[in-house]
Amino acid sequence: MLRNLIIKRLRLPANDLLRDQTYRRLWTSILISSFGAQITMLALPLTAAVMLKATASQMGILTFIETLPFVLFSLPSGVWLDRVRKLPVYIAGETIIAIAVASVPVAFWCDQVSMLWLYLVAFVIGIVNTSAGTAAQIVLTQIVPRERLVEAHAKNALATSGAEISGPAAAGALIKLLGAPFALIADAVLLLSSAMILRGINITELRPVRKDSHFWRDLKEGVHFVFKKPLLIALALTVGSWQLCYNAALVVQILFATRVLGLSEQAVGLSYMGMGAGTIIASIYGYRISRKLGPGPCLVTGLAVCGIGWSLLALAPANHWGIAAFALMLMCFSVGGVLIFINFLALRQAVTPEPMLGRMTSTMRWLILIPAGPGALIGGWIGEYAGLRYSLGAAGILALLLAAIAWRNPIIRSIKRLPQLHEHEEKPQP
Repeated sequence: MLRNLIIKRLRLPANDLLRDQTYRRLWTSILISSFGAQITMLALPLTAAVMLKATASQMGILTFIETLPFVLFSLPSGVWLDRVRKLPVYIAGETIIAIAVASVPVAFWCDQVSMLWLYLVAFVIGIVNTSAGTAAQIVLTQIVPRERLVEAHAKNALATSGAEISGPAAAGALIKLLGAPFALIADAVLLLSSAMILRGINITELRPVRKDSHFWRDLKEGVHFVFKKPLLIALALTVGSWQLCYNAALVVQILFATRVLGLSEQAVGLSYMGMGAGTIIASIYGYRISRKLGPGPCLVTGLAVCGIGWSLLALAPANHWGIAAFALMLMCFSVGGVLIFINFLALRQAVTPEPMLGRMTSTMRWLILIPAGPGALIGGWIGEYAGLRYSLGAAGILALLLAAIAWRNPIIRSIKRLPQLHEHEEKPQP
């Protein structure tokens, strides 16, 4: 009765994905875990920047360590994922991250919290996301038809945007009330709640059993599959280059807010509401923009929007206009990020048969995150030795240059609709 009333109130179209009970449960889990992610996104770097007085280089190392497991373990995890059920991996990942973030307030209580401890937590989160994050992306393809993947990713982004609107303000209030380390307890509780919701999802997985399966050969098959498709290579190069820019800006933006603009922890949280507003805008209109321009041009537009945001903040004065520019940068980043990833994820999933999804996803994540670690280290080094503005400016200029290069790439520019996977490609290999 309550479910029918909610659907009626929301006036969902007859074919809306949220009318599907399984997808709605997944969407709810994403919404809840996204609230928790907002807390960690602020509390972990604020613990480093404010409580532990981390330098820009140390902030770069913190981000680098979180991305390092992707480079080390993505490829073998993809082979493993193609042999197991994905949903249990997804659930286990939510649970382990909850334990990892909860260890920070415990360490603080025992007077043991340090940058080394945060490095360890970041590494554990990175390891889990290497496999569980890939599993989460595959679970979506098991619930949603391939032709509706862009729509599904846009709706997932809308769930995230709801958290990004109210989450940062709530996180800022929690950090002010409890302190950054203890605010992470709330994230742990939310992640455990998300895991419990996921346990109620029933999925019938296609898991072909090959008598002649071999770990290293299967790993090479996944890599060869990606490298044989020009579309996947073009996407990996483009989004990987964007990851370098993003991580270079990411490691200094909290330092810029607290040390250049003089914002308190709570004010930083309120500023991050701009990111939520941007995600909502892009989530609502991103699917329409993608249909009108095409997935390729829409992705290029996202690159340019991110570059504009980072460039504006690099030039912002250290006054109330600078605070507004900080919120505007976060909005530009979220708009651009949604436009990039709803198309990037849908495109790579649309051209990959079911038996290859785990290896394709892990290979693509490996390729795009190889530049992330160096980007974080470079951004931190520039921020420490040249100035925080220079890190932001370099990220912005490179992102705009990347958008121009991507637009000139005929493979990306010519994608006007989501490619169709041939029926014979869906069949498992004998």
